[in-house]
Amino acid sequence: MSCDKDAETRHTLDCFRDRLKRLIQVEPLLDLLHFLEPDRKDRIKAKFREEGNISAATLLIDEIIHSKNCEQGWSRELVTALETVGCKHAAKYVLNSPPEPTEEAENDSCVRLIDLLQLTLVNMKTADVCAHCRVMGLLTQEDQENILKLIENQGNIGGARLLLKRLVKNEAGWFSKFLQALEDTEHHELVRELRGEPCNEDGESCSSATVETNMYGSMSLPPPILSANSSLLSEDLDSSVDSSGLGACADNEGEYLELALSQDHLSLSLSSSEEHKRDIVLRDYQMEVARPALEEKNIIICLPTGSGKTRVAVYITKEHLEKRTQMGQPGKVVVLVNKVPLVEQHYKAEFGRFLKHQYSVERVSGASQLKISFPQIIEQNDIIICTAQILENSLAKAKNGDEDGIKLSQFTLMVIDECHHTKKGGVYNHIMIRYLKQKHQNQLLKKQDKSPVPLPQILGLTASPGVGGAMSQQRAEEHILQICANLDAFTIKTKTFEEEEAKTPFKRIARAEERKEDPFGDVIKKIMDEIHEHADLKPLCEPGIQNYEQWVVQKEQNAAKEENQKVRVCAEHLRQYNEALHQSNTIRMSDAFRFLDKYHNEELKTKSIADEEGTVTITDTERFLFTLFKDNKAKLQELMGKPQYENNSLAQLKTNILKEFSTRERARGIIFTRTRLSAIALCQWIQENPKFDEVGVSASYLIGGGDQSVVKPMTAAEQKDVLNKFRDGQINLLIATTVAEEGLDIAECNFVIRYCLVTNEIAMIQARGRGRAEDSSYTLVAEAGSGVAERESVNEYREKMMSKAIAKVCKMNRADYEKKIREFQMQAIMEEKVKIKKKQQKGMMKEPPSKISLSCRQCSVFVCSGEDIEKIENMHHVNVTTQFSKLITVRENASLQERLLDYETNGVIACKNCGQQWGSMMLYKSIECPCLHIKNFVVTYGSKKKTFSKWSELPIKFPAFDYTQHADLLVEDSGEEEDMETD
Repeated sequence: MSCDKDAETRHTLDCFRDRLKRLIQVEPLLDLLHFLEPDRKDRIKAKFREEGNISAATLLIDEIIHSKNCEQGWSRELVTALETVGCKHAAKYVLNSPPEPTEEAENDSCVRLIDLLQLTLVNMKTADVCAHCRVMGLLTQEDQENILKLIENQGNIGGARLLLKRLVKNEAGWFSKFLQALEDTEHHELVRELRGEPCNEDGESCSSATVETNMYGSMSLPPPILSANSSLLSEDLDSSVDSSGLGACADNEGEYLELALSQDHLSLSLSSSEEHKRDIVLRDYQMEVARPALEEKNIIICLPTGSGKTRVAVYITKEHLEKRTQMGQPGKVVVLVNKVPLVEQHYKAEFGRFLKHQYSVERVSGASQLKISFPQIIEQNDIIICTAQILENSLAKAKNGDEDGIKLSQFTLMVIDECHHTKKGGVYNHIMIRYLKQKHQNQLLKKQDKSPVPLPQILGLTASPGVGGAMSQQRAEEHILQICANLDAFTIKTKTFEEEEAKTPFKRIARAEERKEDPFGDVIKKIMDEIHEHADLKPLCEPGIQNYEQWVVQKEQNAAKEENQKVRVCAEHLRQYNEALHQSNTIRMSDAFRFLDKYHNEELKTKSIADEEGTVTITDTERFLFTLFKDNKAKLQELMGKPQYENNSLAQLKTNILKEFSTRERARGIIFTRTRLSAIALCQWIQENPKFDEVGVSASYLIGGGDQSVVKPMTAAEQKDVLNKFRDGQINLLIATTVAEEGLDIAECNFVIRYCLVTNEIAMIQARGRGRAEDSSYTLVAEAGSGVAERESVNEYREKMMSKAIAKVCKMNRADYEKKIREFQMQAIMEEKVKIKKKQQKGMMKEPPSKISLSCRQCSVFVCSGEDIEKIENMHHVNVTTQFSKLITVRENASLQERLLDYETNGVIACKNCGQQWGSMMLYKSIECPCLHIKNFVVTYGSKKKTFSKWSELPIKFPAFDYTQHADLLVEDSGEEEDMETD
């Protein structure tokens, strides 16, 4: 297999040689290519010294292609070396995974633009820009050292030339990062010039022509589409990035004008394959489910995962906008998703890919760092892909009379992805309630001969609406009707796949024998019993199960309110031991031990943070708990090293993985597990076990991006990187939490394993749908007697109920259907009115902040009065008083770091007295604001003490943060300090 891969790589190198010779950095790469003989390397180095990088890269490619002596597996070494020296773009070509043609052409335009403006760009503050580019991953450590050395020897301009030459070798997306680096280093004029914006107050452009850029810095005009023989892709562009500089034509601004003016001409020369790619061709079943939407009806499309729901939505969007244009009416589409990664995915894989050549498409999420407001984005684009919460926030602003708000009437089509989440309490439902209320209002307006307010057409997408916990067929049908009513659907369209389109995986349940001996678990239970006795606690059930978890959480809450620190801290430790018991039943004993050891080390660390006033106090109970773990640590370590005591579920999982990889020619699969911690631990277990390596397993984990204190979340970029590697085949086994069940575009798998995990029928269908390849399998691994297999059977039954319910609803008499829908909608509107009325009454009853005070949840020390608390952007509760700053210590927490438009959170604030975490340190418009998390405090309300999980549960009206007042105070303080220094 490795020989075939090497031969395939030689062919790929030959195909992409023109592209690769200007992307490869020869000098650092040669040091890492051990499969090349020394004399060949010497020839390439000589060519580099005499003729430059491109000639040397050409020779390197020829040497590899024609070499007969390369040892087996050299292709993998080449890819690794390219990635190590920062040539990731080149590595993708070598792996035969080039970017989309449009993305490639857009990248070429960016390279050309840098080339043409080189004479201006070399005047940048090279060292500063270099440092920022290094942080952003655009340069390697070696690159940075070489650039700084060149600045020292040849001056700023020489270093700038090398920096620019290195930048253009990055994979697509480097241009927007480079713009950000220039912004951060205050090269605003250069940024405006690269974006083609006016550079002075008279509105004159910096150059002879403008090139528009979108929010992310990429070219939004159609880029030049370059054929394989184009001079821009071969020698002409090569000469623009050789050792003599980026280009000799950069001083000719007329050529820059010619480039910009020739955009339309070049875009006409699209290759036939690219034109074909932009044509959206639906299958018969896809066209059938889309038909009512093409007739401007509100519908729900229910198709299995992998059957092209989103492609249907793109087609409907295109037809909708074209029809509006033909009628001379404006069209605007919003695509709503419920997860941040889906915003980028829908843009790149579907809506942007097929429609951005014809319409302006933009994406917005909480992770976006946009320079203009959401209403401006709505106004300036035809298609907007965003998280539902962003739209809901703007709709709420409009309702309150805020100029920064938007209205549903501004859209003509609203696409709702994973629309089964449109239910009570969900953000989708908040948006649709606004829709339904306006629809009801429109009916009244029509009766009064008044013009109704326009509303968008609704298109819902789902793989499984579920049955909402229904126990009977009638309840299941009511659930489907409720979803239809919530989305104001004319009908729900689905398709039963009975022919070759059906790819239902073969399903099996692998039962592991119950554990006969568990000495590791017995030691943990013994520790827990000692804690029970110490705190005089009498649990109502056995440790290690969910009921125990609920019991101990309740004990901790009650103890916090009663200021019983002994019970509170014992309950907190019992929660950790209970989690360790669960882990030892699903993953390795060593993972459970490491979890406990890490928890105790971190707790000890918080008790040992010294400050100018002394050290954090440690109570007798805490000392007892730390000693208890320390006394049993050696025994736990001894037992975790005995494989005969491991749980049998892990052995069963190992058998299944080895079977899949031994019996399939090219196995690719996903294992779903319950927690992030178990996903990471299972991945480590697989990577450390040589048996898996022998059958070719290459594993990685995929977890969510939300903040958790136990496990550092995955960033969107990290998730994307793992999914790309899985798609490319670098990874063939994903261990994932439920983040991968729904929505994310994951490559076809031929096996899916749910490991000791059962939730509901929707999750089961979504997970099973990941096994889309031919001859795929779906396996549930569960311990006998755990009840997991039985719950899976219930889900299968509910799935059949759901299919019958959908079929029954589709066949309903039209009058009966519409009557039911109206009933559900009127009920929803009335419930919303009652809810608003209660909220208003609650708001009127809101007490002044002086009515409450906060104390530390752990040590009960007084923290502050409610009068010291202010709200930023109506959600972040901060205390910026001098007195409060004396009570806290600030420490770094990498898992908490987050950056948004006006503020960033980059640290943890904790109690100086006991080390209890209180919240995060925000930097809001350059002012440090300690942000309080209510769950970390006990609130004294009158004479009662209470705990809350959210600030919204607290009936107190806090004042808005006065930015100007605090900024003035800071300026005055800094002025006084300067005066003192002068004196």
